[in-house]
Amino acid sequence: MKMRPRIYYTEEQKALMWDRWQKGESLSSIVRLFDRCHSSIERIIREHGGIRPPERRRSPRALTLAEREEISRGIATGCSIRSIAASLSRAPSTISREIKRNGGQRRYRASQADQAAWDRAHRPKTCKLVENRALARIVARKLQLEWSPEQIAGWLKHTYPDDEHYQVSHETIYRSLFIQARGALKKELLQHLRRKRRMRRSRHHTQKGEDHGRITDTVSIRERPASVEDRAVPGHWEGDLLFGSNNSQIATLVERHTRYVMLARADSKDTETVIDALIKQAHKLPRELYKSLTWDRGKEMADHKRFTLATDI
Repeated sequence: MKMRPRIYYTEEQKALMWDRWQKGESLSSIVRLFDRCHSSIERIIREHGGIRPPERRRSPRALTLAEREEISRGIATGCSIRSIAASLSRAPSTISREIKRNGGQRRYRASQADQAAWDRAHRPKTCKLVENRALARIVARKLQLEWSPEQIAGWLKHTYPDDEHYQVSHETIYRSLFIQARGALKKELLQHLRRKRRMRRSRHHTQKGEDHGRITDTVSIRERPASVEDRAVPGHWEGDLLFGSNNSQIATLVERHTRYVMLARADSKDTETVIDALIKQAHKLPRELYKSLTWDRGKEMADHKRFTLATDI
Protein backbone atom coordinates (compact mmCIF):
# COMPACT_ATOMS: atom_id res chain seq x y z
CA MET A 1 0.00 0.00 0.00
CA LYS A 2 1.45 3.34 -1.09
CA MET A 3 1.72 5.88 1.73
CA ARG A 4 0.40 9.36 1.14
CA PRO A 5 3.01 12.13 1.37
CA ARG A 6 2.78 14.33 4.45
CA ILE A 7 1.34 17.78 3.82
CA TYR A 8 3.36 20.77 4.98
CA TYR A 9 1.99 24.27 5.43
CA THR A 10 3.83 27.58 5.29
CA GLU A 11 3.82 29.95 8.25
CA GLU A 12 1.45 32.24 6.35
CA GLN A 13 -0.99 29.37 5.79
CA LYS A 14 -0.84 28.38 9.45
CA ALA A 15 -1.49 31.98 10.48
CA LEU A 16 -4.57 32.09 8.24
CA MET A 17 -5.67 28.73 9.63
CA TRP A 18 -5.48 29.98 13.22
CA ASP A 19 -7.20 33.25 12.31
CA ARG A 20 -10.21 31.33 10.98
CA TRP A 21 -10.20 28.96 13.96
CA GLN A 22 -10.21 31.86 16.45
CA LYS A 23 -13.13 33.43 14.61
CA GLY A 24 -15.12 30.27 15.34
CA GLU A 25 -15.06 28.60 11.93
CA SER A 26 -15.34 24.82 11.82
CA LEU A 27 -12.60 22.50 10.62
CA SER A 28 -14.72 21.67 7.58
CA SER A 29 -14.83 25.29 6.40
CA ILE A 30 -11.08 25.72 6.98
CA VAL A 31 -10.38 22.55 4.99
CA ARG A 32 -12.35 23.92 2.03
CA LEU A 33 -10.22 27.05 2.13
CA PHE A 34 -7.01 25.05 1.58
CA ASP A 35 -8.54 22.27 -0.51
CA ARG A 36 -6.78 19.69 1.67
CA CYS A 37 -7.87 16.64 3.64
CA HIS A 38 -9.58 17.11 7.00
CA SER A 39 -6.91 15.30 9.02
CA SER A 40 -4.07 17.57 7.86
CA ILE A 41 -5.76 20.63 9.37
CA GLU A 42 -6.98 18.82 12.48
CA ARG A 43 -3.46 17.54 13.23
CA ILE A 44 -2.08 21.07 13.52
CA ILE A 45 -5.01 22.35 15.59
CA ARG A 46 -5.16 19.33 17.87
CA GLU A 47 -1.45 19.14 18.74
CA HIS A 48 -1.79 22.62 20.23
CA GLY A 49 -5.07 21.79 21.96
CA GLY A 50 -6.97 24.32 19.86
CA ILE A 51 -4.90 27.12 21.44
CA ARG A 52 -2.99 29.32 19.04
CA PRO A 53 0.74 29.10 19.75
CA PRO A 54 2.50 32.44 20.34
CA GLU A 55 4.18 33.93 17.31
CA ARG A 56 7.91 33.34 17.28
CA ARG A 57 10.12 36.43 17.06
CA ARG A 58 13.85 36.81 16.70
CA SER A 59 15.73 38.53 19.46
CA PRO A 60 16.87 42.02 18.41
CA ARG A 61 20.33 41.12 19.69
CA ALA A 62 20.67 38.07 17.43
CA LEU A 63 22.52 38.15 14.12
CA THR A 64 20.28 38.71 11.10
CA LEU A 65 20.44 36.89 7.79
CA ALA A 66 21.93 39.99 6.15
CA GLU A 67 24.70 40.09 8.77
CA ARG A 68 25.42 36.40 8.26
CA GLU A 69 25.72 37.01 4.51
CA GLU A 70 28.26 39.75 5.23
CA ILE A 71 30.19 37.26 7.40
CA SER A 72 30.12 34.72 4.56
CA ARG A 73 31.40 37.32 2.06
CA GLY A 74 34.11 38.41 4.47
CA ILE A 75 35.32 34.83 4.89
CA ALA A 76 35.31 34.30 1.12
CA THR A 77 37.45 37.42 0.54
CA GLY A 78 39.89 36.53 3.31
CA CYS A 79 38.93 39.28 5.78
CA SER A 80 39.90 38.82 9.41
CA ILE A 81 37.32 38.23 12.12
CA ARG A 82 38.08 41.63 13.67
CA SER A 83 37.53 43.48 10.38
CA ILE A 84 34.23 41.63 9.79
CA ALA A 85 33.13 42.48 13.34
CA ALA A 86 34.07 46.14 12.87
CA SER A 87 32.06 46.41 9.62
CA LEU A 88 29.00 44.97 11.41
CA SER A 89 29.54 46.89 14.67
CA ARG A 90 29.65 43.58 16.50
CA ALA A 91 32.11 42.13 19.02
CA PRO A 92 34.82 39.90 17.50
CA SER A 93 33.85 37.13 19.93
CA THR A 94 30.30 37.16 18.51
CA ILE A 95 31.60 36.61 14.98
CA SER A 96 34.09 33.99 16.14
CA ARG A 97 31.43 31.94 17.96
CA GLU A 98 29.06 32.25 15.00
CA ILE A 99 31.63 30.80 12.60
CA LYS A 100 32.77 27.99 14.92
CA ARG A 101 29.26 26.72 15.72
CA ASN A 102 28.38 26.55 12.02
CA GLY A 103 31.17 24.50 10.51
CA GLY A 104 34.16 26.83 10.64
CA GLN A 105 35.46 29.13 7.92
CA ARG A 106 35.59 26.43 5.24
CA ARG A 107 31.99 25.22 5.69
CA TYR A 108 30.18 28.38 6.82
CA ARG A 109 27.03 29.18 4.79
CA ALA A 110 24.81 32.14 5.71
CA SER A 111 21.41 30.54 4.96
CA GLN A 112 22.27 27.30 6.79
CA ALA A 113 23.66 29.18 9.79
CA ASP A 114 20.54 31.36 9.97
CA GLN A 115 18.20 28.35 9.87
CA ALA A 116 20.26 26.52 12.49
CA ALA A 117 20.10 29.54 14.80
CA TRP A 118 16.31 29.71 14.35
CA ASP A 119 16.00 26.01 15.20
CA ARG A 120 18.22 26.30 18.27
CA ALA A 121 16.20 29.26 19.56
CA HIS A 122 13.05 27.14 19.77
CA ARG A 123 13.10 26.48 23.51
CA PRO A 124 9.56 26.45 24.92
CA LYS A 125 9.06 27.70 28.45
CA THR A 126 8.59 24.94 31.01
CA CYS A 127 5.07 24.77 32.37
CA LYS A 128 4.66 25.68 36.05
CA LEU A 129 2.79 22.44 36.74
CA VAL A 130 5.75 20.48 35.35
CA GLU A 131 8.24 22.28 37.57
CA ASN A 132 6.05 21.94 40.69
CA ARG A 133 4.74 18.37 40.79
CA ALA A 134 3.18 18.87 44.23
CA LEU A 135 1.05 21.67 42.78
CA ALA A 136 0.15 19.44 39.82
CA ARG A 137 -1.07 16.71 42.19
CA ILE A 138 -3.25 19.21 44.04
CA VAL A 139 -4.79 20.42 40.78
CA ALA A 140 -5.36 16.83 39.62
CA ARG A 141 -7.18 15.92 42.85
CA LYS A 142 -9.45 18.94 42.59
CA LEU A 143 -10.25 18.12 38.96
CA GLN A 144 -11.20 14.59 40.00
CA LEU A 145 -13.64 16.18 42.48
CA GLU A 146 -15.32 17.94 39.50
CA TRP A 147 -13.89 21.36 40.37
CA SER A 148 -13.56 23.76 37.45
CA PRO A 149 -10.14 25.30 36.67
CA GLU A 150 -11.53 28.71 37.74
CA GLN A 151 -12.54 27.27 41.13
CA ILE A 152 -9.15 25.61 41.58
CA ALA A 153 -7.24 28.80 40.74
CA GLY A 154 -9.38 30.81 43.17
CA TRP A 155 -9.02 28.22 45.94
CA LEU A 156 -5.23 28.12 45.56
CA LYS A 157 -5.00 31.89 45.77
CA HIS A 158 -7.13 31.90 48.91
CA THR A 159 -5.35 28.92 50.53
CA TYR A 160 -1.78 30.01 49.71
CA PRO A 161 -2.03 33.83 49.60
CA ASP A 162 1.67 34.38 50.33
CA ASP A 163 3.15 31.52 48.30
CA GLU A 164 3.20 32.12 44.53
CA HIS A 165 4.73 28.68 43.99
CA TYR A 166 1.33 27.19 44.89
CA GLN A 167 -0.73 29.55 42.76
CA VAL A 168 -1.62 28.93 39.14
CA SER A 169 -4.05 30.57 36.71
CA HIS A 170 -7.04 28.71 35.29
CA GLU A 171 -5.64 29.33 31.80
CA THR A 172 -2.49 27.37 32.69
CA ILE A 173 -4.65 24.46 33.88
CA TYR A 174 -6.67 24.48 30.65
CA ARG A 175 -3.51 24.61 28.52
CA SER A 176 -1.94 21.76 30.49
CA LEU A 177 -5.04 19.63 29.84
CA PHE A 178 -5.50 20.47 26.17
CA ILE A 179 -1.80 20.46 25.23
CA GLN A 180 -0.65 17.02 26.31
CA ALA A 181 2.89 17.66 25.06
CA ARG A 182 3.43 19.73 28.19
CA GLY A 183 3.33 16.54 30.27
CA ALA A 184 1.81 18.27 33.28
CA LEU A 185 -1.65 16.68 33.68
CA LYS A 186 -2.94 13.33 32.43
CA LYS A 187 -5.35 13.20 29.52
CA GLU A 188 -7.88 11.25 31.61
CA LEU A 189 -8.58 14.41 33.64
CA LEU A 190 -10.30 15.95 30.61
CA GLN A 191 -13.39 13.88 31.37
CA HIS A 192 -13.87 15.82 34.63
CA LEU A 193 -14.30 19.17 32.86
CA ARG A 194 -17.82 20.57 32.59
CA ARG A 195 -17.54 20.55 28.81
CA LYS A 196 -16.23 17.31 27.34
CA ARG A 197 -14.40 18.80 24.40
CA ARG A 198 -10.85 17.77 23.57
CA MET A 199 -9.68 21.11 22.15
CA ARG A 200 -10.11 24.75 23.03
CA ARG A 201 -12.88 26.31 20.97
CA SER A 202 -13.42 29.95 20.19
CA ARG A 203 -16.28 31.62 22.05
CA HIS A 204 -17.66 32.40 18.59
CA HIS A 205 -17.59 28.75 17.56
CA THR A 206 -20.75 26.80 16.80
CA GLN A 207 -21.32 23.53 15.01
CA LYS A 208 -24.73 24.78 13.96
CA GLY A 209 -25.49 26.11 10.54
CA GLU A 210 -27.23 29.40 9.89
CA ASP A 211 -30.68 27.82 9.99
CA HIS A 212 -30.03 25.19 12.66
CA GLY A 213 -32.57 25.37 15.48
CA ARG A 214 -34.38 28.33 13.97
CA ILE A 215 -38.06 28.52 13.16
CA THR A 216 -38.59 29.21 9.47
CA ASP A 217 -40.87 31.89 8.03
CA THR A 218 -41.52 33.54 11.37
CA VAL A 219 -43.64 36.68 11.65
CA SER A 220 -41.72 39.33 13.58
CA ILE A 221 -43.31 41.04 16.56
CA ARG A 222 -42.57 44.31 14.74
CA GLU A 223 -45.33 43.42 12.27
CA ARG A 224 -47.93 43.26 15.04
CA PRO A 225 -50.71 45.86 14.47
CA ALA A 226 -50.86 48.96 16.65
CA SER A 227 -54.24 47.87 18.03
CA VAL A 228 -52.46 44.95 19.70
CA GLU A 229 -49.88 47.19 21.32
CA ASP A 230 -52.28 49.57 23.11
CA ARG A 231 -54.42 46.72 24.53
CA ALA A 232 -57.57 48.67 23.65
CA VAL A 233 -59.29 45.91 21.67
CA PRO A 234 -59.89 42.40 23.08
CA GLY A 235 -59.00 39.29 21.10
CA HIS A 236 -55.21 39.44 21.11
CA TRP A 237 -53.42 36.78 23.12
CA GLU A 238 -49.94 35.98 24.39
CA GLY A 239 -48.85 32.38 24.92
CA ASP A 240 -46.08 30.33 26.42
CA LEU A 241 -45.37 26.69 27.27
CA LEU A 242 -44.76 25.82 30.92
CA PHE A 243 -42.91 22.67 31.97
CA GLY A 244 -43.76 20.79 35.15
CA SER A 245 -42.62 17.64 36.91
CA ASN A 246 -43.00 14.16 35.43
CA ASN A 247 -42.62 15.53 31.90
CA SER A 248 -45.84 17.54 32.00
CA GLN A 249 -46.53 20.60 29.83
CA ILE A 250 -49.23 23.27 29.87
CA ALA A 251 -49.74 25.97 27.25
CA THR A 252 -50.79 29.26 28.87
CA LEU A 253 -52.84 31.84 26.94
CA VAL A 254 -53.36 35.36 28.33
CA GLU A 255 -55.70 37.88 26.71
CA ARG A 256 -53.89 41.24 26.58
CA HIS A 257 -56.95 43.45 27.17
CA THR A 258 -58.79 41.64 29.99
CA ARG A 259 -55.87 39.53 31.33
CA TYR A 260 -58.12 36.50 31.06
CA VAL A 261 -56.11 33.26 31.25
CA MET A 262 -56.73 29.94 29.51
CA LEU A 263 -54.76 26.74 29.94
CA ALA A 264 -54.29 24.04 27.32
CA ARG A 265 -52.80 20.71 28.31
CA ALA A 266 -50.15 19.25 26.02
CA ASP A 267 -49.09 15.61 26.39
CA SER A 268 -45.69 16.35 24.89
CA LYS A 269 -43.52 19.36 24.06
CA ASP A 270 -43.01 18.49 20.38
CA THR A 271 -44.43 20.96 17.92
CA GLU A 272 -47.13 18.64 16.54
CA THR A 273 -48.66 17.96 19.97
CA VAL A 274 -48.50 21.61 21.09
CA ILE A 275 -50.01 22.91 17.85
CA ASP A 276 -52.85 20.34 18.06
CA ALA A 277 -53.62 21.51 21.61
CA LEU A 278 -53.63 25.18 20.56
CA ILE A 279 -55.90 24.50 17.58
CA LYS A 280 -58.35 22.63 19.80
CA GLN A 281 -58.35 25.50 22.31
CA ALA A 282 -58.82 28.14 19.61
CA HIS A 283 -61.97 26.45 18.28
CA LYS A 284 -63.64 26.92 21.70
CA LEU A 285 -63.78 30.71 21.33
CA PRO A 286 -65.67 32.95 18.88
CA ARG A 287 -63.58 34.39 16.06
CA GLU A 288 -64.03 37.94 17.44
CA LEU A 289 -62.31 36.96 20.69
CA TYR A 290 -59.27 35.28 19.09
CA LYS A 291 -57.63 37.51 16.47
CA SER A 292 -53.88 37.08 17.06
CA LEU A 293 -51.43 35.08 19.13
CA THR A 294 -47.95 36.24 20.19
CA TRP A 295 -45.44 33.55 21.17
CA ASP A 296 -41.71 33.37 21.77
CA ARG A 297 -39.35 31.52 19.44
CA GLY A 298 -39.58 28.20 21.25
CA LYS A 299 -39.21 25.11 19.09
CA GLU A 300 -42.74 24.04 20.01
CA MET A 301 -43.95 26.67 17.49
CA ALA A 302 -41.95 25.29 14.57
CA ASP A 303 -45.24 24.20 12.95
CA HIS A 304 -46.84 27.64 13.37
CA LYS A 305 -48.00 27.71 9.75
CA ARG A 306 -50.39 24.79 10.39
CA PHE A 307 -51.87 26.66 13.34
CA THR A 308 -52.52 29.70 11.17
CA LEU A 309 -54.12 27.67 8.36
CA ALA A 310 -56.36 25.75 10.76
CA THR A 311 -57.57 28.78 12.74
CA ASP A 312 -57.00 31.82 10.52
CA ILE A 313 -55.43 33.50 13.58
